[in-house]
Parts: sequence; structure tokens; C-alpha cells
Amino acid sequence: MKKISRRHFGGGLALGAGALAMPSLAFGARPKVVVVGGGAGGATAARYIAKDSKGAIDVTLVEASKQYYTCFFSNLYLGGFRDYGSIGHGYDGLSNNHGVNVVHGWASSVDNAGKTLNLASGAKISYDKLVLSPGIDLKYESLPGYSAEAQTKMPHAWKSGTQVQALKHQVMNMREGGTFVMVPPPNPYRCPPGPYERVSMIAHQFKQTNPTAKIIILDPKAKFSKQGLFMAGWEQHYPGMIEWIDPDTHGGILNINADTMEIETDLDTFKADAACVVPAQRAGSIAMSAGVNDGDWCPIVPATMASKADPNIHVLGDASIAASMPKSGFSANSQAKVAANAIRGELTGSRVFEPRFANTCWSLVATDDGIKVGANYSAGDEKIDVVDKFVSQTGESADVRKTTYEESLGWYAGITSDMFS
Repeated sequence: MKKISRRHFGGGLALGAGALAMPSLAFGARPKVVVVGGGAGGATAARYIAKDSKGAIDVTLVEASKQYYTCFFSNLYLGGFRDYGSIGHGYDGLSNNHGVNVVHGWASSVDNAGKTLNLASGAKISYDKLVLSPGIDLKYESLPGYSAEAQTKMPHAWKSGTQVQALKHQVMNMREGGTFVMVPPPNPYRCPPGPYERVSMIAHQFKQTNPTAKIIILDPKAKFSKQGLFMAGWEQHYPGMIEWIDPDTHGGILNINADTMEIETDLDTFKADAACVVPAQRAGSIAMSAGVNDGDWCPIVPATMASKADPNIHVLGDASIAASMPKSGFSANSQAKVAANAIRGELTGSRVFEPRFANTCWSLVATDDGIKVGANYSAGDEKIDVVDKFVSQTGESADVRKTTYEESLGWYAGITSDMFS
């Protein structure tokens, strides 16, 4: 297996509060691209458009957070394999190295006809092309009793931010022999293997500090990504600790009471000492405001990631309907490069290459026990199609699993450099 390194991904002016107070933001007569969202899709798109256009395009990145904490690898923080600071990244590289105008603010709405992005501050930014990579919003109402308020006691930790720290605090301070309950989301959702890697990492912590603890998974799905691999790993590393309960068995979640830490199903009422509850998801709200959604997600033109509703808007990553591609950081990064190439071509007449996409989702089950699933893709007329795919196999040697884990470390270093340097 080929080890992925930083070089695998190789192939300014930051606006302050005073600038945001102005009624409009103008950056010259060059074609203007505005990117909303500073994650794997948005940061990559902003960097590649600015870098490869060599100053011919004015690029502005709008992101509320000054420090971005990646959702991918946050599970390794929960498992004790990373410290929290190691998953945090800033935007100075984009502004200093590539001249991206970085605006830290909330994008509130889009004037499609006027080609203007409106910020919550009252500022307005005009664009020739708008790239939306807003990630997900959570549908709290999809779980009876769950709410934005309940997330403080039963955190989802499924978006960039500090909730994962709160979840780790609960895990590390759970009573001896207590019960941790995981409620994964229904399809489709960000990072298909994520809930099960999270369970693995929490089990890894419990094995060291609370070996009589139990983990219960109340899943709304009858099957999940890399199921056989995860279950074999749980049996090997954490025998008797993890119980996965499918919807046919538990019958569905009837109510969640964060005050009593109880989750009621048709089967039973489960009392949790700590819990991670992840509701259903949809595209970030700015995509809804821009009118580029069809239901919860946003249809795109496969070859360019342009919205099917507005050709001047491109939608990347979790928010998009990318057919066979999962909602993952790798997918968003790959889609961003395709969109960046298409946007440069349209605005400057530069060469547009045939679009190609890729994704790999790595998961860590235990120390040096890494597994993966992935594929390469091409742009069909109506959807993004799978070209070939691969997945780890049960019964692989310890050396293969260790190599897979080390490959994921190289990928993380590479993609974060690709996003932020």
C-alpha cells in the first residue's frame, strides 16, 4: 500500500473588525470569488483558486471561526491519540501565502440576482462566483426530546468546535462501571464510519481507565460502514464492552431526556452516565438561504460542482448531493479542486482538466489497528460515478493494520497543509 504524505496533496490580507463594519467590501476590478466555509472544501477551494490564478482572481474566504478544529481526527483526540491543539488550524497561511482575503464573520443570506453575499454584521460582499461549503446543520427535531439545549448534556460533537472537549470530559469522568450510550444519525450524514470509530476510541479509553464500563449503541440503521471490520475489532480488543442494537431490536427512539440522561425506546429505557447523541443532518443554512437546495441537500453538476439551481454558485462537501461520494473531509477536498479548476477556467480562460475525484475514510479501532474504505470517481452526465473501490479485509496482519494507521497520519498532515498552508 502506498503511504500518503504531504506531497500527495501538493499536485494576504485579513480583514479586521473595522473593515467588516463597512456597508460593503470591495477588493478591486479583478473577477471576484467568494467562498463561504473554511473547512476541507472551502479552505481548499480558496487556496487553489488564489494560488493557481496567480493573482488574476480576487478570492475572499468567509468563515466565522478564527481557529478551525477538524471533525476528522477528533475521535483520535477522544481516544487519547492526539491532543486537542493538534486538530486546530488557523488561516494566516491562506492570507499571507496566497493573498486570500479572510473575513471572520457569519454569512447570513445570498442575493442571487445581485450576486451579493450578506453578512450578519450588515456587510455585503459582491461576487462573480460564489462557493458554498457550509458543512452541516443538525435537525434536532429528528430525535424526540433532543434539542439545542440538550446537546450540552448529551453532546453530538459532530461539528467543528469545543463540544468534543465536553464529550471527552464526560468520558474521562464517568463513574466506574457506568454506561455510555451512542446514538448515531440516520443516513445520509457526515462521515459514515465516524460514530463507530468514536465508539472504538471511547472503548480504548475505558479499557485503560474504566474497564468495567459498558457502551450501548442505539442505531437507527440496520447496517453501517465497515460493520464487519468494526465488530471484529470490538470483539478482539474490547470483548463484552460494546453492544450494538439495531432498529429492529430497539424499535426506535421514543424520547430523549437529557435532564435524567435517559433514552426511551420500544425495547427499554436506557440510563446513560454519559452519552453522545447525533441527530439527522442537512446542508448548512446559507445553502438554504441561497435557494440551491432540493430538500435537505444541494444538487450539483458533477463536472464542476456548480449548483443545478444557480450556475454562479458551486456547492462543495457535506452540503452537496455528490451521489456515490460520502460526506467526508477527503471528498470535500477533492471536490474543491475540481470546482477551483472549473471556476478559474470560466473566469480567466485557463485550461480546464477532466474532473477526477477520490475519497478514503480511515478509522482507528485500537492502537495501530487502522482500517479504511475508499474509491476513485469520475463525473458522469447526471452524477458522480464510482470508477473503482477498496476496503480493508478482516483477518489482515498487524503489520498491514499498522501501515493503514500510519497512512492516515500522512493523509492528515497532507490535507491540513493542503487546506491551510
